[in-house]
Amino acid sequence: MLERRARKERTEVTFVLPAEPPPGPVSVVGDFNNWQPGTHTLQARGDGMRAVTVTLPGKSAHSFRYLAAGDYWFDDEQADSHDGINSRINT
Repeated sequence: MLERRARKERTEVTFVLPAEPPPGPVSVVGDFNNWQPGTHTLQARGDGMRAVTVTLPGKSAHSFRYLAAGDYWFDDEQADSHDGINSRINT
């Protein structure tokens, strides 16, 4: 699930997943962090979900995927669109 909060010239995007599955650490990896695993790791939050917020430029589009332990890559089914194997978000 993607949560968005518009700011002046940027958008705060919160990437949200259930606590499990998949088990273990999960990070969101995309063109906004040079596809570097571990840069934006989802953390547990009070509602039983896990999430991480990333600030992106407004009126832009980005490719991303999730990476879990064991080199398990997966997409966000609720993304704005998909580009091949990547999820896409529009801010």
